[in-house]
Amino acid sequence: MGQTYLSDAGRFLIEVVIGFYLLVVILRFLFQVMRADFYNPLSQFVVVLTNPPLRFLRRFIPGFWGIDIASVVLALAVALLKLYLITTISGIRVGAGPAVLLAIAEILETVVYVFIVVTIARAILSWFQPGYHPLVRLLDSLSEPLLLPIRRVLPPIGGLDFSPFVLIILLTLALKLIVAPIADSGYMMLL
Repeated sequence: MGQTYLSDAGRFLIEVVIGFYLLVVILRFLFQVMRADFYNPLSQFVVVLTNPPLRFLRRFIPGFWGIDIASVVLALAVALLKLYLITTISGIRVGAGPAVLLAIAEILETVVYVFIVVTIARAILSWFQPGYHPLVRLLDSLSEPLLLPIRRVLPPIGGLDFSPFVLIILLTLALKLIVAPIADSGYMMLL
């Protein structure tokens, strides 16, 4: 019984600590892809946390078409490490194929949830007109590339912008139609 409490606590710590670092690595990749302001205080925090392993990986892994492949490899490695530690604590053995699928599903799920949270935060902040704030600029740089195509199809109606609502629906559908099947494939390979 005491072993269960320890393994639960261990899984929790792994989820929090390694999950947080995975989020930071994914944010680093998204900031680069979405061309966010790297001099923003939050961006600088992310850069400081991710620079040591990325500097090492970039010696061996070049970028490709403006995409930082080293960030993708680091995110995959962190997700695989998290999965390995959790399954080891739980006493489960996972092969390489299911592990990679589950890690990819977790990375994609994190990306989708980042965009959902950013979209909701940006919509709420738009009600208050906070003016210039580094966080608002960062939220804008992450959400605007996704909201702009929706606004072209569905412009604001009566002063109301429905594009955040539509984006959240599309992102939720991506979770159900893309991320869930990948994760299910990984789980099915475990059986």
